This record gives sequence, C-alpha cells and structure tokens, in this order.
Amino acid sequence: MSEPTAPPPPEGDAGLPGGGALPPAYGTAQPYGAAAHPTTPGHDPSQDDRWGPRIKRALAPLAAVGAFLAKFGAIIVKLKAFTVVGTMAISLAAYAVLWGWKFAAGFVGLIFVHEMGHVVMLRARGVRAGAPVFLPFLGAFVTMKEMPRSVYVEAESALAGPYAGTLGAFAVLLGWHASGSPMLRDLAFTGFLLNLINLLPVLPLDGGRAAAALHPALWAGGLVLLLGYEIYRPSAIILVVLGVGGFEMYRRWRGRHTAEARAYHSLTAGQRASVAAAYLGLIVVLLVAVHAAYVPRRL
Repeated sequence: MSEPTAPPPPEGDAGLPGGGALPPAYGTAQPYGAAAHPTTPGHDPSQDDRWGPRIKRALAPLAAVGAFLAKFGAIIVKLKAFTVVGTMAISLAAYAVLWGWKFAAGFVGLIFVHEMGHVVMLRARGVRAGAPVFLPFLGAFVTMKEMPRSVYVEAESALAGPYAGTLGAFAVLLGWHASGSPMLRDLAFTGFLLNLINLLPVLPLDGGRAAAALHPALWAGGLVLLLGYEIYRPSAIILVVLGVGGFEMYRRWRGRHTAEARAYHSLTAGQRASVAAAYLGLIVVLLVAVHAAYVPRRL
C-alpha cells in the first residue's frame, strides 16, 4: 500500500488477520499458533474459546513489533540506507522463527513482489515513490513523495500491488506442480489469501484505494464486514485498520465538496468501468485460486 508522507498501517500482506489459517512450520521452527489441549479427565473444551487467551494471541505479534521498534526504532530512522535489504533481513529472521527460513524467504519474497507492483506503477505514472520498507509481522509499505494526480491513478497504483502479488503466487503454485513440494503449495495459498484480504474495500488497504474510484459507500460496507470479523476473531492488527480506515473515510467524506476533492475524484465512465473490471476480476481470480490451493488440515 502507499501513503504520501508517512508509513501506512499494515497492509493485508502481513500475516493473516485474527490468526487465521497459517502455514505449518518448516525446518526446525514450531507452527504458528499451534496450541493443543491434551485429552485429560476434567478438561472442558468449551472453555478453550474464552476471549482472554484469544485476545492475548491477537496482541502478541503487535507487542513483538512494539518491543522491536522501541529498541531499534531510533537507529532505523537515522540510517537512511537501512531500507530494503536491512528490513527484509529482519522480517526474514522474524518469520523464520515461526515457519522456518525456507517458507519465510518465500513469504518475504511474495511481499516484495507485491510492493514492487506499487512502485513500478507509481513511477510509471510519474509519482515519485520510495523503495519498500518491511515491518516484521506487519508486512511492508511504500511511501509516496507526492500525491497522485487523480483517484484513477491512485486506484491503478493500488491494484498493481495485488496483481503483482497474485502473479508471484501463481509462479509458486507452478513450482508446486513441478516439484510436488507441499511447502510451495502452502506458500502459494498464503500469497493468494493475503492478496485477497488486501482487496477488502477498506482504507488504507489496496481495495479501499480502488473503491475510492468507484463509490464511497463501499468503504462503509467494508468497515462493517471487517468489524464483524473482528468481533468473531479479535485481532489487534484489524483494530488498527478499522481505526485508520474509519478516520480516513470520515476525512474524505467531510472534504468531498471542496474544489480539490472534486477534481481529484473526477473520472470518465470508461475509467470507472476499467477500475471496476480490474478490481472485481482480480477478486474472482483470487477466490478460485485460494480454493484450488487450499489443503484441509487436522489440528
């Protein structure tokens, strides 16, 4: 995702909201969120879903990131050269603890491909954009050094990320067909799912930026859906997205009658139709791809 001046909140590329279906560990790492209760006399399974443990699990990744930034944040800000390679290495190490280095390398690679889709499109449209910067457990972001000329360019640049990420996931899926490696199938499934989640019509996700070129009512619908999921599966990351998305929707809606906003959101019928086709078409492709790559697992 992209922001003009400050790093945006986490994109859909950063792990599955609410601790959803995540890949198993590879190498020596333990599975993420793998917690099983032994079958012992007196154990009541109905107590397993109490809100306390679920909220703690949801907050764990955010707490880890907060501790990391508190310790090393000032150094990272001062070292301007500490961008792509350095932050990728830190993310790789963090994800390797969860899934092993092989899966972590593929996961970080898919995030990089997604973010480079934004960068390439932004620069092709004359918008100065920085290189991707990674945040462990939160994904990555690209900063824009100037605003796009129109909401159409914003939508184009937003959709370029999921399109690139989807192509990357398909390449991994082809690798699975060639090798039969279950790790590659899990990696492809994760890539498809993360790009699909990122298309939710909620700002600042890529789907929210695409929806800006269609109709603002889509933002409200996306926020309601995300709020329902947050109630069902609490996640600190989703809470952040809800807060930022709600504020950004309010800000844009309040300023919609200004001359600048009207000029920015002015589209031709053809432009609106092309954004709708690209947005909805990619959602359909990803739904089919997620289904094709999914493997049921017994926990």
